Amino acid sequence: MKVIPSIPAIAILAFFIGSRTTTAQSFLFGADLSYVNEMEDCGVVYKENGTDKDPYQIFADNNCGLVRLRLWHTPAWYDNLNSGHRYSDFQDVKKSIQRARGKGMKVLLDFHLSDNWADPDKQRVPNAWNAVVDNLPMLKDSLYNYISYTLLTLNADNLLPDMVQIGNETNKGIIQSEADDTGGWKLDWNRNSQLFKRAIEAVRDVESTTGKTVKVALHIAGPANAGWLMEGFWNNGVTDFDIIGMSYYWAWHKPTDIDDTGNIVAELKQKYPGKEVMIFETGYIWTTASNDNANNIINDVHPNYSPASPENQRKWLVDLTQEVISKGASGVIYWEPAWVSSTCWTQWGQGSHQEHATFFDFDSNVLPNGGMGWMTHDYDFSSSVKERQANKRDMEVFPDSSHRNLTVLLSNFEAERPMQLTLLGRDGKVAAVRNCNTGTSGDASVNFPLPDLARGIYFVKLQEGEMPVTVKKIWISQR
Repeated sequence: MKVIPSIPAIAILAFFIGSRTTTAQSFLFGADLSYVNEMEDCGVVYKENGTDKDPYQIFADNNCGLVRLRLWHTPAWYDNLNSGHRYSDFQDVKKSIQRARGKGMKVLLDFHLSDNWADPDKQRVPNAWNAVVDNLPMLKDSLYNYISYTLLTLNADNLLPDMVQIGNETNKGIIQSEADDTGGWKLDWNRNSQLFKRAIEAVRDVESTTGKTVKVALHIAGPANAGWLMEGFWNNGVTDFDIIGMSYYWAWHKPTDIDDTGNIVAELKQKYPGKEVMIFETGYIWTTASNDNANNIINDVHPNYSPASPENQRKWLVDLTQEVISKGASGVIYWEPAWVSSTCWTQWGQGSHQEHATFFDFDSNVLPNGGMGWMTHDYDFSSSVKERQANKRDMEVFPDSSHRNLTVLLSNFEAERPMQLTLLGRDGKVAAVRNCNTGTSGDASVNFPLPDLARGIYFVKLQEGEMPVTVKKIWISQR
């Protein structure tokens, strides 16, 4: 974010989201720790090297820079489990954000937009919105108010997350009625896109109110699904996002392998310049044994990472991460590395359905040679860095004090290249166009006059012919 000192911060809030060079400092190693509070209440004591230790401290000490946390609207089904305490509701998430921030880690808040698990096959409306599920204008308002209230309430305690994802594994239409959700796979892009745009609008309005940046992510299950689903989002006007997040598990997404996933990351980076790509969920088992009465949900291993062992769990993660680093990804998040066995019950059984894929042994002690060490591995960032630095084209955008003109700085382009600048509204509609030329040096300073515009977020897209080069997001507040 760049601020011109003579102008109030909110009035000139500018977000620069162009292609970034992946470095060891910017790449995020993350862990979904949504179950930790529940596990501790169920009597779990986490250990490292045989010594009791705060699990958030364990992850922070092992180079985890991001904690992902799921949020359910009203998980009333917890009332009939164990002690009746609810988890992954607002109060539980607030506690988890405090713990993550206390250890210096960033936070990704996962809005499931449901009372229960949301995934590629299940996207059920929260009970609180049942009455308006078929009234799209009212449902959109309910969604907007919910996201806005949640984020502003967190901000009041200085707990605004760094990133949010709109829905979880949203391969089908979100916030569906029970009849639609159970009636088979359904994706009505007109309805779906309106809900996504309204949800994103809530986040952007929170940014405007607080003067803080919150990255917005879309989340797709399966790398092989990313291409056509992203086209669906983009072609239906859902363009105001910062991150494309993917779930990738060998067990569920085979035969897509690690190399395929890296190639898909590269394709997404090329097709959607300025957008980050991350692996939001992955997992790999370290044993085929079980430590409780709950059925384990992952049972397959890749033939090149067989048999299931702590060493192969780590190797899978290292190889996956190195591949996506080389292809320009911004981070990898492991799903539930701390969901160990306990005496408590889930909706389906006693214990954990993932204890064999955590980073802990069956005594809740960090596996010495397991997945935890994936985050401290010495990765090679040079291939990604060199590739970008060899042709490090850049664009910066500055509004003047009246916000009626933009200065667009282009650098490191080929000389005498005709380019086009397009100003787009949040709805994807063209607000202004300016043709320009990079000049003899390949650099240029372009004045971009603006028409009368409503206050809000806009996008400046640079393209060469039909090929988009980069996109920058800016805040316009005309005087």
